[in-house]
Amino acid sequence: MGATGRGRFSGSGDFIRFDGFCVCLFFVLLLLNFVDSIGADAAGGTGVIKVNYKFAGLDPTLSALRAHDDIRHLAVLSGVDLPLGGTGRPEAVGLYYAKIGIGTPPKDYYVQVDTGSDITWVNCIQCQQCPRKGYHGIELTLYDPKESLTGELVPCNQSFCKAIGGGLSNCSANVSCVYAEIYSDGSYNMGYFVEDFVQYDLVSGDLKTNSGNGSVMFGCSVRQSGDLGSSDDALDGILGFGKSNASMLSQLASTGKVRKMFAHCLDSVNGGGIFAIGHVVQPQVNNTRLLPNQPHYNVNMTGVQVGLDFLNLTRDNFTTFEKKGAIIDSGTTLAYLPQFIYDPLVRKILSWQQHLKVQILHDEYSCFDYSGSVDEGFPTVTLHFENSLYLTVYPHEYLFPFEDLICIGWQNSGLSSPDKMNITLLGDLVLSNKLVIYDLENQTIGWTEYNCSSTIKLKDEITGSVHLVGAHSLPSGCSFNIPSFSLLVLMGLLLLPLL
Repeated sequence: MGATGRGRFSGSGDFIRFDGFCVCLFFVLLLLNFVDSIGADAAGGTGVIKVNYKFAGLDPTLSALRAHDDIRHLAVLSGVDLPLGGTGRPEAVGLYYAKIGIGTPPKDYYVQVDTGSDITWVNCIQCQQCPRKGYHGIELTLYDPKESLTGELVPCNQSFCKAIGGGLSNCSANVSCVYAEIYSDGSYNMGYFVEDFVQYDLVSGDLKTNSGNGSVMFGCSVRQSGDLGSSDDALDGILGFGKSNASMLSQLASTGKVRKMFAHCLDSVNGGGIFAIGHVVQPQVNNTRLLPNQPHYNVNMTGVQVGLDFLNLTRDNFTTFEKKGAIIDSGTTLAYLPQFIYDPLVRKILSWQQHLKVQILHDEYSCFDYSGSVDEGFPTVTLHFENSLYLTVYPHEYLFPFEDLICIGWQNSGLSSPDKMNITLLGDLVLSNKLVIYDLENQTIGWTEYNCSSTIKLKDEITGSVHLVGAHSLPSGCSFNIPSFSLLVLMGLLLLPLL
């Protein structure tokens, strides 16, 4: 998965959509053959998931961050031309991976926590191309439904399968529910759905947890091609926290296990953070509405301020822009702006140091030589949204060291292809050091600047009591030595009496 701009088309059987009948037919036949091949092999409150920051203590290049964003852009398109990203900048938190238990008895899996993906999936035992070692030598585990006492296949006639378009036209009860992610360069990721228990920690008091679990339907990836099998950035899979009913959050909420609310706080100072499901009662935040009929967390951005000055953005541009709004995604590293915002923003930032000699590196990065304090020499950038909500981004957050120069982290989404001129994607560059609260029950999102190394308070919906939730560290059993933290996940206090 290399260059930006490859669209993903998800589906299965005759649901696959692709440009070109021959290509479409090829993948339909490939998927049907894949269904036959897996048939014989596959068997049938409040919680915490320990999460680590991939780049803690490391110093990846800006191009490496952008390259990983390019891969994530492809992985969440789902037939919609929306680029989403996936790694963190060197001193911040961007690509988070959680160690969770799956199956009975549970085995540990390292999965990326991703608000831009709906489906949770892990690599499975039938996958011959899947790497056995991942980022920084992490030992990866292939999931085997036969080794779990609670693992079951999801048939294609199941309602979950029909809802995500995973049912074949000739579906029967003994045929698996399959999925395919097909990219326009021919790369693909295919698998089938299983249902099994996911293990997590239940919050039992202030900074205290007990073990718990919940049954979740997730993808079992068995066939990959292209860069998808690369071990450089590999993890066991994806922990999807997107908006759709297929997400882990939606599945647990539909059974009354959790509230359909979650929050994250990404700490760029200490490399840690909080990621929690539940009703956050402290701190309180201002919020704005999520735009309807959008597949991701889209909000209406109303203006861009540089220092004390607002950019002069024309009404015609914003009329088109407001239809899709700006996407909020914690899995994205940088921030991607449409060209009609990006160009005047960069000009305004650079106008604060008019003597700079700007160089364009790798045809996309605006860079310059600067030895002073960036916070003293450059302006803050403030993004404004409906309901008087705003995000302030400081110079040390949007400026990066790169090849002995300082480069601007804002990216032009129009560089990928002409049809991405009106896309805004806001990742960790703007989300770091903010507590972001997603309320899917009321279709709102809000945030406030916050110390992400501190604690938040969540309400126990059964007893009415409030518990402290804070950041923790992964156990020392991790096979590599990188400063770690945990994101608190699955605050399913509603589930406690049921487990």
